[in-house]
Amino acid sequence: MAPRAGQPEPRGPLLQGLLLVAAALSQPAAPCPFQCYCFGGPKLLLRCASGAELRQPPRDVPPDARNLTIVGANLTVLRAAAFAGGDADGEEVAAGGVRLPLLTALRLTHNNIEVVEDGAFDGLPSLAALDLSHNPLRALGAGAFRGLPTLRSLQLNHALARGGPALLAALDAALVPLDELRLLGLADNGLSRLPSAALRLPHLEQLDARRNKLAGLGPDDLRALERDGGLPVPRLLLADNPLRCGCAARPLLAWLHNATERVPDARRLRCTAPRPLHDRPFVDLDEAQLRCADRGAEGRGEEVELTGPELEASYVFFGLVLALIGLIFLMVLYLNRRGIQRWMRNLREACRDQMEGYHYRYEQDADPRRAPAPAAPTGSRATSPSSGL
Repeated sequence: MAPRAGQPEPRGPLLQGLLLVAAALSQPAAPCPFQCYCFGGPKLLLRCASGAELRQPPRDVPPDARNLTIVGANLTVLRAAAFAGGDADGEEVAAGGVRLPLLTALRLTHNNIEVVEDGAFDGLPSLAALDLSHNPLRALGAGAFRGLPTLRSLQLNHALARGGPALLAALDAALVPLDELRLLGLADNGLSRLPSAALRLPHLEQLDARRNKLAGLGPDDLRALERDGGLPVPRLLLADNPLRCGCAARPLLAWLHNATERVPDARRLRCTAPRPLHDRPFVDLDEAQLRCADRGAEGRGEEVELTGPELEASYVFFGLVLALIGLIFLMVLYLNRRGIQRWMRNLREACRDQMEGYHYRYEQDADPRRAPAPAAPTGSRATSPSSGL
């Protein structure tokens, strides 16, 4: 039945409601920040690679971003609350301010970062993975990683080589609050020792210390790796370190022999000193081969040659081989004694014939009757038949 004149359409309110709901559901997501690229929507991945133009983290990152990658920028200094609204002049966000509550992964590699101040990552309560690799870090605040209760992975590969001992001490202090850390990357940093705080992290599962300058691990380091209460023992990656295979390496060797699975790349550990053990696989050695250098040789930077039972046994074996060769030589002489006598007789006769030939030739040359006649004087005149003489 057709509606009467002036009567409103009955479907009008329903249609308007549907349009309002559709408009609300179709609101566009937060725009991608300037100088950044969003992949699969801001919730999935946001990548900012703007070269030297980007000097601070972008402020207009969508609050629902989950993964943020900044590569190739020139950040230099990460100030306090750099990702929670703090500006380049050091003004911090208000206490308790959270701008990226869902961010779980933050990658800041190759950004020329030199300084990380205290609280640089405040306002990231859900952050689980942080990568600061390939940055020339020189200073690190003791509270640089505070406020990261869910951090599971921290990568600092090729980032600590320029900081020296002061940076390593600061890293010790910065790692203390990271009780939930599982993975720690410290490869390619030229470290001569491992941070003690890193070895004592209660839930650490893997520590990557490859390609450093570690000469070994001391007893204190090995004790720090032990866990009580059923906690898993962390795995160590130690390949490509210049191990010094002296007596100080005996605790590490015993530790490896008892639990090789703790160092998955144990077969790649090789000695660089002393010279007799150079390039020998570390796990194939015995404790008797790990000898100490005396003070004089150590002061001159030299190593004492091995004098252990293995070397003595090699000398005995070499002597036995020489004795066997001499015995075989004497036996050959005895079995061929007649042939040797015949050869000596022939040699003596040949020498006698040769000497007789020399003696005969000398006598012939010394006979005066075989001397040549003297030559006629050159000035004498020859007799002619017509002279009548």
